[in-house]
Amino acid sequence: MFKFWGSQEQQAQPHQQEVPRDSCKFNIPRPADRANSLSNVSPAEAAGIIATLKDKSVDELQKLLSDKDAYQNLLLSLEPVKTQDRVGDELRNESLQLARENMEKEPHMVELRNQCRIIRTSELATAQEKLHELERKKEETLKNYSPASLLHKLHPCVDP
Repeated sequence: MFKFWGSQEQQAQPHQQEVPRDSCKFNIPRPADRANSLSNVSPAEAAGIIATLKDKSVDELQKLLSDKDAYQNLLLSLEPVKTQDRVGDELRNESLQLARENMEKEPHMVELRNQCRIIRTSELATAQEKLHELERKKEETLKNYSPASLLHKLHPCVDP
């Protein structure tokens, strides 16, 4: 039957012993760590890695499995790893540049925020003054045209 990733057949396989990575500079997974993980290596990259490993003697391969530094040096010499490191460095540099540009814009943004706050408060004060004036006029108009006021105005006209 087919073995699917995460299926019981695969889970039933014994796990290889994990090698401690505490002293690894980049915490790059050792072959034992990658045994059950899916690989994102293209066939061309895999062929290049296999070609590199084919050129090694049995003793050199044994040393790669037992010596962390030798494994690390081989790993860092592989072209896909060099490319990944280069891309990572470029992304880090671009991110730093964008962060610097953003930081340079911060004082201007603070000034614009302050200007907006000033404009808002001054416009608000002007609008509130206008509102109070209109409310005063409304109250005066309502007072002048209230039933009591109209009766009071009519009263002198009725009494000759």
